[in-house]
Amino acid sequence: MFRTALRNVLAHKARLLMTILAVTLGVAFVSGTLVFTDTLGNAFRNQSAKSYDDIAVAVTTYADPRDEDTRAIDEATLKKIRALDGVASATGRVDGFAGVADPDGKLIGNGWSNTGANFAPGGDGQDPAYDFTSGKGPVEPGGVALDRDTAKKGEYEVGDTVRVATNGPVKEYTLTGIFTTEDGAVNAGGSLVLFDTPVAQKLFLRPGEFKDVSVAAERGASDRALLAAVKPLLPEGASARTGADRADEQAEEIEESLSTLSKVLLSFAGVALFVGVFLIANTFTMLVAQRTKELALLRAVGASRRQVKRSVVLEAAVVGLVASVVGFALGLGLAVALRSAMSLLGGKIPAGPLVVAPLTVVTAFAVGVLITVLAAWLPARRAAKIPPVAAMSSAHAVATVKSLVLRNTIGGIVTLIGAAGIIGGAVAAGSNGQLLVAGGTFLALIGVIILIPLLSRPVIALVRPLLLRLFGVSGKLAAQNAVRNPRRTGATASALAIGLTLVTGISVLGVTLGHAVDKVTTDNIKADYMVSMASGDSLDESALTALEKAKGVTAVSPQQAVWLSIGDGGVSASGVTPGDVQQVLALDTVAGSLDSLEKGEIAVAEKTAKSRGWKPGDTVAVTFHDEKKGTLKVGALYKDNEFLSPVLVPRSVIAPHEGKGDIQEIWVKTEGGASAANEQALVDALGGNPGMSVMDRQDIRDLFGGSVNLAMNIMYGLLGMALIIAVLGVVNTLAMSVFERQQEIGMLRAIGLDRRRVKRMIRLEAVVISLFGAVVGIGLGMFLGWAIGQTVAKEIPGYVLVLPWGRIAVFLLLAGSVGVLAALWPARSAARLNMLTAIKTE
Repeated sequence: MFRTALRNVLAHKARLLMTILAVTLGVAFVSGTLVFTDTLGNAFRNQSAKSYDDIAVAVTTYADPRDEDTRAIDEATLKKIRALDGVASATGRVDGFAGVADPDGKLIGNGWSNTGANFAPGGDGQDPAYDFTSGKGPVEPGGVALDRDTAKKGEYEVGDTVRVATNGPVKEYTLTGIFTTEDGAVNAGGSLVLFDTPVAQKLFLRPGEFKDVSVAAERGASDRALLAAVKPLLPEGASARTGADRADEQAEEIEESLSTLSKVLLSFAGVALFVGVFLIANTFTMLVAQRTKELALLRAVGASRRQVKRSVVLEAAVVGLVASVVGFALGLGLAVALRSAMSLLGGKIPAGPLVVAPLTVVTAFAVGVLITVLAAWLPARRAAKIPPVAAMSSAHAVATVKSLVLRNTIGGIVTLIGAAGIIGGAVAAGSNGQLLVAGGTFLALIGVIILIPLLSRPVIALVRPLLLRLFGVSGKLAAQNAVRNPRRTGATASALAIGLTLVTGISVLGVTLGHAVDKVTTDNIKADYMVSMASGDSLDESALTALEKAKGVTAVSPQQAVWLSIGDGGVSASGVTPGDVQQVLALDTVAGSLDSLEKGEIAVAEKTAKSRGWKPGDTVAVTFHDEKKGTLKVGALYKDNEFLSPVLVPRSVIAPHEGKGDIQEIWVKTEGGASAANEQALVDALGGNPGMSVMDRQDIRDLFGGSVNLAMNIMYGLLGMALIIAVLGVVNTLAMSVFERQQEIGMLRAIGLDRRRVKRMIRLEAVVISLFGAVVGIGLGMFLGWAIGQTVAKEIPGYVLVLPWGRIAVFLLLAGSVGVLAALWPARSAARLNMLTAIKTE
């Protein structure tokens, strides 16, 4: 039976091509993901281990330059560490945000990975953390060194003047050297600027203090013994680990982050493989039907039902094995391509070999073979049930009424349970609701897949008159052919329906969230511009002063983050400029007057006031950041604004109690509104600081809505594989259907249907099946998008369901185009059939 199975695969290799391709794509997705994440993990783990090779003990503090109470490592402590027995050296480190401009004045890097640090030379004048390719490290206040990639992007050479942005004003330095490094921020596409140590301490912490210390051991000294000796010397809040332990911790963090990436990619690979199941099952179902006589002959000469079933399963296993070999090879290429793509997009991956773990190989081949065998099991079971006599008389087995009733009953029950779960989840909302929606979605998809053959007749019947009116006989025949075998049509349409269910659901949710973000921005902001640090760090007080003096500015207010302790708890507050804050942000007064802010009183958001029982005129006892106590009077209540904390405090009230203010953003209103001239005036007022972003309202919308659009585009790309497999399913079904209907097509040609109309018939059949799958998928996707949206609606201000009719129309158009493209080869094959030969075909 094995030889029989092998011969059957070779005999029908053309008809199995699409199945092999579908499995190949799925296996390539799985193996590529595993190899890519393993390669990344290995490269970053090696880099992490290398960075701690010469470090016996790593000391970390959480010192904050804005908080004088946070303890750092001072020079005296560093000297004590250096004096310990077994210590070869102890290097103090300090870092923070520092950005460099390119030739156009734009920030090099992405903000969050732009770093500045101190150059800490040893006795030989070298810092072991950096290898200089030209020049030397900065040892004077006016010098800096740049990593090689940043120097290249900025077209800087040793001796050039470099404008460096930190949280304060831009300053100019002389470039003393260019270096290479394994620093993670640089590998993430950022930049690294090295300063002389006193300069770095003043910029990023406090003079004479370090955030971290790296301790190197003398030969023969124990890392654990040094760790025990160092710990008692450290200030409160500092932590110390051996270099090996710290490398292991980083390796675990890398493993965890890559595990999340791997799970996301594999989930989409699972969708693609699930879609492929329908293609495989359809292929083997049609092959079994076309080989009815052959299988019957095997039964007649003594083959048992088990042997016939085993023969078909073995064919599937051979197909799965071949596809797995090709798919695994493609997966290796995909992993290499993804690595190269990351480099092109600015993310540097440390050098390292391509990692192909034994588990990856086993997983890839197991997925390919098992998916194919499982998908072919039902067709194999049906093949074993065909009675030899019925098969010898060419009477193809058809589904009995009992089997169809049972299928539809089960499908209806599963669909109802799934729909109930989705609706229940939408009503419950929150995380529990999302779990219900996820479970209901799975059941609803299964139920619709079971029911889809039943749905095919009434849905396609709706378009049959239109096809007849527009395309005549070709349209009528196409509609009849599409419902001739509902199971086959349903299986083909199911693959497309699954993909479009997910794509439509994502679109509905994404567009709705984008609309909510846009509405929040429009409803809450009056300002023309928002100024913030590209790194997400706090703005320096000097930026606020500069903007207040800028030409054309009519109102300026910061959003300074403040914490007020009240009783056993506390409340977050925003330090604002009275009088101006009403002009830059929409504040609807509920009670009292916002003018009371100018008297030193506070304004409270409506929800917070209600929960705490506050009203205008009440006094609130508070403890400020410096532990001093005081009372604040409530002067007004206002409707909640998403861009402000629930309590507004005049900056003059909190200034005596705060060190460096934590200014998150500054809102600016200009004369005449947003314009190129006004924006340039603000940029000039800030000294052309590349580390500061000046955004108008559209930029703000893009900032908050950009993550939604990015997530949608990524998901579209990942679901593209499933849609490609669905297209292959349509091609496969039509091609095999043409082969199956050779005699019928020959007869149609004989009675006057010319080649042009034969092609049109096949194309229309493909379009009908594709649009049927699209309609089912889009309908279910809209329902799913609504349900998921309901689970998060309470957490998103201004949430209103938005149906993206434009995108839905595009999806339908694309589905129709898919049908036309999928029919090109089958239609051409049908039109080229020899009339007489086709008529003689049995």
